[in-house]
Amino acid sequence: MRIGKQDAPYTGISTSDAASITVRGRDLCSQLIGKIDFSDYFFLMLMGRDPDPNQRFFVNALLVAIAEHGLVPSVQAARMTLAAAPEALQGAVSAGLLGSGSVVLGSAETAGYFLNDLVEAAKQLSPRDAAMARVAEMRKTKTAIPGFGHPQHAGGDPRANVLLDLAKARGLDGPYIRMLHTVAEVLPEALGRALPININGVIPAILLEIGFPVTAMKSISILARTAGLLAHLQEETERSIGFIMSNAAAEAITYDGPKAAV
Repeated sequence: MRIGKQDAPYTGISTSDAASITVRGRDLCSQLIGKIDFSDYFFLMLMGRDPDPNQRFFVNALLVAIAEHGLVPSVQAARMTLAAAPEALQGAVSAGLLGSGSVVLGSAETAGYFLNDLVEAAKQLSPRDAAMARVAEMRKTKTAIPGFGHPQHAGGDPRANVLLDLAKARGLDGPYIRMLHTVAEVLPEALGRALPININGVIPAILLEIGFPVTAMKSISILARTAGLLAHLQEETERSIGFIMSNAAAEAITYDGPKAAV
């Protein structure tokens, strides 16, 4: 059965023959191995070109900022999976990444579309009016404002603050970062309270500024958290806490279903 479009049978990422391997137009063995670091290689594979200095700096900065965030649900899922199936490292990594959705890990993507839509809307309205209208609309539907607020860092996400300082120091001040700040400024009026910019607001603002397509917002988060998961899984092989977390979850939850008939 033929499914989907069948008229574009091409890829521009890699090819090989008996004597060589080519990645994005570069010979892997003579031009890439030992000649390029991994973050530049990731950028080349994703974007099809070498990063400029700002792109290189911020890809590295974002990867470092979000690789590790403690025993979040994705890490717990990965560690418990490895405890139950210690032969399946790849399965444990997959378990940790499968929940990369709009609430955890993938929320930068949601914020990216939010900022991108606002910047587009600001071509017809002032940035402030565009932000006010969208936040007011989201308030009516009780939709969370993506990229703002934090359950622990109520005074401001320290990672976001550092990245915004770095963006300012390196002259990164385009429409997406300006819109991020505009939303923060209108929240007290449009939402009724102020909310700090969080890491998932800064990630897409910076990525959009350095030329990433909005469809690639989740890529940095997935790549970074894969490194973090691998660190947790290595520790899991040495000092396992997977079953401790599983038992703690079972003890924390009380059954309130119907009683069995006697």
